[in-house]
Amino acid sequence: MGRGRAKQETSAGGVVYRMAAGPDGAPRPLFLLIRDSYRNWGFPKGHLEDGEAPEAAAVREVVEETGLAGVELRAPIETIDWYFRFRGRLIHKVCHFFLMESASADTCPQRAEGITACQWVPFDDAVQMTSYANAREVLRRANDMVSAGPAAADPRGPQVNAAADARGAADAHGY
Repeated sequence: MGRGRAKQETSAGGVVYRMAAGPDGAPRPLFLLIRDSYRNWGFPKGHLEDGEAPEAAAVREVVEETGLAGVELRAPIETIDWYFRFRGRLIHKVCHFFLMESASADTCPQRAEGITACQWVPFDDAVQMTSYANAREVLRRANDMVSAGPAAADPRGPQVNAAADARGAADAHGY
């Protein structure tokens, strides 16, 4: 089966950060990771509902999957895509990621959707924990945006093709 016959799926999600005091007392960003039922760490994301804009879907998915209140959309980060097989069918997944900020640290994983944990971690730890290479690239871009301040946000958001991450190519729930 060629890639031209793949079923197209579109999702949106968020890389959420909050500012907290680091070991030296200086503020630093902490990033919110979720763990799925396959024990992979990544970011909240999910399918767009009919007629839903990617930005709205991203905020909705973050709130649903993490229980986080007070999520503020900051800017588009990247749109990534990849291919995988699910029940014998080739799927081409496109996912729009957005940078989001929250002042709240309180989370509640959406266990009914297979989210087994939520954890706030500093950037270096988040890079190590994140299961998929293309998700780590989204995280790096998000960290660059947070570090550079509001002027770093490009309203168009870059496009990234991450079609064949070796760890996620065959996993329907991976990036």
